[in-house]
Amino acid sequence: MSVLILIASILLLLILISGVKLNAFIALIVSAFFVGIAKNMPFPDLINAIQQGVGSTLGSLILIIAFGVVLGNLLSDSGAAQRISSVLIRSFGVKHIKWAMVITGFSVGISMFYNAGFIILIPMVFAVAKSTKQPIIYLGIAMASALSITHGFLPPHPGPTAIAVIFKANIGKTLLYGLLVALPSLLVAGIVFPEFIKKIHANPPKGLFESKTFTESEMPSFAISILTALVPVILMASATFSELTLPEESTLRHFLLFIGDPTTSMLIAILFAIVTLGILRGRKMPDIMDKSGAALSSATMIILIIAAGGAFKQVLIDSGIGTDLTTLFEKSSLSPLVLGWLIATIIRIALGSATVAGLTAAGIVQPLVAASGVSPELMVLSIGAGSLMCSHVNDTGFWMFKEYFGISVSDTFKTWTVMETIIGVMGLIGVLVLNIWI
Repeated sequence: MSVLILIASILLLLILISGVKLNAFIALIVSAFFVGIAKNMPFPDLINAIQQGVGSTLGSLILIIAFGVVLGNLLSDSGAAQRISSVLIRSFGVKHIKWAMVITGFSVGISMFYNAGFIILIPMVFAVAKSTKQPIIYLGIAMASALSITHGFLPPHPGPTAIAVIFKANIGKTLLYGLLVALPSLLVAGIVFPEFIKKIHANPPKGLFESKTFTESEMPSFAISILTALVPVILMASATFSELTLPEESTLRHFLLFIGDPTTSMLIAILFAIVTLGILRGRKMPDIMDKSGAALSSATMIILIIAAGGAFKQVLIDSGIGTDLTTLFEKSSLSPLVLGWLIATIIRIALGSATVAGLTAAGIVQPLVAASGVSPELMVLSIGAGSLMCSHVNDTGFWMFKEYFGISVSDTFKTWTVMETIIGVMGLIGVLVLNIWI
């Protein structure tokens, strides 16, 4: 019954958005109510689940999104994004510009949460697309694939790290094996796949980022531009390094964790950008912040839709649909590597959250790992790959990608969902190949 309700809710959502042309924010809330009522959730519990889903999603994202929009606007309005893009173009050439996006996304993604990395890099994608006349989606998928792979496969990201703890896997080995699995996944999803979606047209919200073309003298130097853009990356990487090397009682560790928190680091980056890209270049504060308000207004609907996606996901969790699905596989005779990937995939499809899917699947197959003799490090990667599979309308990442690039639900399935599925499948293949030798 749970499977039928899940399928019906997704069909309802697609009909409301694509057929009825209902606003995605309202459609997601309606679908959340449908799931709760169909699963006979008490009405107070249903309302609480929706409110909790909105609150928990916005609680972790709203400041990052808002600060990210302001930082992105400062980078683009000052010419810094154009400077970075022009150097990337000269270094890689227009023909190989995808490699620039992939390498940049992977470098940033190793130490930064997906959402924060996406928001920081998106203005550069727009700037590079404008300078090279390449399709925005073509470059955006290359960047997003790198961020997604680091999020799903590599410690110290929370999902892989938490799963490694469950399996008592060695973090260093997990990272090493994860890099071996990540590279072919990145090649297929970030380099090969974008060639098939060049004709999909993006229509980003107007006013989100500056579209002015700057002269050479108007742009800041590359060193200042890239340093300003990477301030959050540097701070978050320092926090991660401190967790791995400093004792828990260390004052320095606590300080680095504070300034390396995504919210704090983004705020520091904004203040740094105001100084380096504005005040030190002779600009007045009203001029520096002139377009930030308009950019934030453009991001309002993005924030609402992401929040509604969080509500839909929470109702799926609280209604018990995820639990019902996982019980179907508890007594399976499949290899733990395949079983873990499959369970994570199904929970990912049902609930939307990659982290929830990974942790739930790890809990189910954990008793099988010791008896089977399978490498715990490979189990982390197998479940991580499954947790990225088939991202769709109950995943906040789906809506973030859709709204920032301004594409239809159908085109988001053709781009984002296919990319995530490619990564998940390639990840499983990589794990099974490594299992032959390890």
